[in-house]
Amino acid sequence: MRVLHVCSEYYPLLKTGGLADVIGALPQALNQLGADSRILIPAFPAIWHGMKQADKVDKVTTFKTFAGEISLFYAELNGTSLYLIDAPYFYDRPGSPYHDSYQNAYPDNAIRFALLGYIACEIAKGLDGFWRPEIVNAHDWHAGIACAYLAYHGRPAKSVFTIHNLAYPGCFPKYYHQNGIEQATSLLELIGLPEHFFNIEGLEFHGQVSYLKAGVYFADHVTTVSPTYANEICSAEYGGGFDGLLQTKRANGQLSGILNGVDYQIWSPNSDTLIKQNYSAKNLDRKSDNKRALQDEFDLTIDSKSLIFAVVSRLSWQKGLDLVLAALPNIIQMKGQLVLLGTGEAHLQHAFEEIAKLYPDQVAVVIGYDEALAHRIIAGADVLFVPSRFEPCGLTQLYSLKYGTLPLVRRTGGLADSVVDTSIENLADNIATGFVFERETLEDFQQAIRRSFTLWNDNIKWKQVQKTAMDVDFSWEKAAKAYLELYRSL
Repeated sequence: MRVLHVCSEYYPLLKTGGLADVIGALPQALNQLGADSRILIPAFPAIWHGMKQADKVDKVTTFKTFAGEISLFYAELNGTSLYLIDAPYFYDRPGSPYHDSYQNAYPDNAIRFALLGYIACEIAKGLDGFWRPEIVNAHDWHAGIACAYLAYHGRPAKSVFTIHNLAYPGCFPKYYHQNGIEQATSLLELIGLPEHFFNIEGLEFHGQVSYLKAGVYFADHVTTVSPTYANEICSAEYGGGFDGLLQTKRANGQLSGILNGVDYQIWSPNSDTLIKQNYSAKNLDRKSDNKRALQDEFDLTIDSKSLIFAVVSRLSWQKGLDLVLAALPNIIQMKGQLVLLGTGEAHLQHAFEEIAKLYPDQVAVVIGYDEALAHRIIAGADVLFVPSRFEPCGLTQLYSLKYGTLPLVRRTGGLADSVVDTSIENLADNIATGFVFERETLEDFQQAIRRSFTLWNDNIKWKQVQKTAMDVDFSWEKAAKAYLELYRSL
């Protein structure tokens, strides 16, 4: 089974969120099951830099597109084959793949990511004379337009569109203003798609062109990154205006949820080279060395009895971190500690930084993202906060389970599919793995926090839950088998 994954991020070379982790692991897991999975990605600076260490980089071809002359390179890295779109005018820029260094979206993103989808279709049509995919799996809005190109060109490959987060619809004006040209041009005409695709039965979404809708509407099958999220997005509350279309997809058997996995070669406390002390469920006492190291690193009060809560997250309303802010005074009063790593909305960043200044012995805040620090935090903390208002899958709670750092989550999306609450019944059945609350209210959140303090005071039960959490298997093999079964059915 030949599969082309179309994406904008790839761990370990370029990461702004969980999408990169998925692309870094899923193709490899599929290949271990006998598939031939490859990746198509723009040659962003971080990608090119990482390719200096690649096993092999060959120029495949140079050809003209609606965006000018493009070179396509083939590379191999860590046993995975990649196609790199070399278009320096569009991709050789500072900042993230989507924004400049001031967090402003690039004004030509409509062209930059249309080019990604266009090249995916060209590969499906046989651009590489040595390899041609049977399945094109496009990931999130950045690649969604690939499904429209495939439909327009007679579906040379079956298409799967994976929604990692429906909150980002990838919308652009119908008319596009090119640099130096005052008169607007039809976006669809500019990127080589027919005008009749701009329709409610097509790409049109509230008067704009939506690349995410392109994926949802034109794909042969739509997946999301957890079963619960697949159901939630069919409702008006979570559907973001796409719920009617998604209900139709579900009714036609074209929508399913496959829970993301974890690469345990990267995220395993038994072998993690980024943490102070390795440990496992059999020698949990060693985890305390990581806790002490974390407290020491951030000048927190060195106290093994203090319950350390952690946040490793994008700082946004979606993630429910305003609840953490509101609950912090009570956590501090109960002698708890908080270590936060993240970046995002300015008001949240500022609020967390200010409270860290007031309580430097109990609160530590790092604005930004540091992969090694994320490992140290998850290994050293006792509880991980993920109080999201909605969460397609979530990966940090999967990591924390393996590290015996009990997740405290809201029952939504992939959080609901991966964390089992420490209710009396679940504790008795030895299946509890964390703390789950229902409503996105401060009252429910604080009640879950109080339950974590109560369990923390019962060392035997706490270790029981830790061991249960660490034994749960969320490896990519299970997810890859589900994807491969889907691909074969198409």
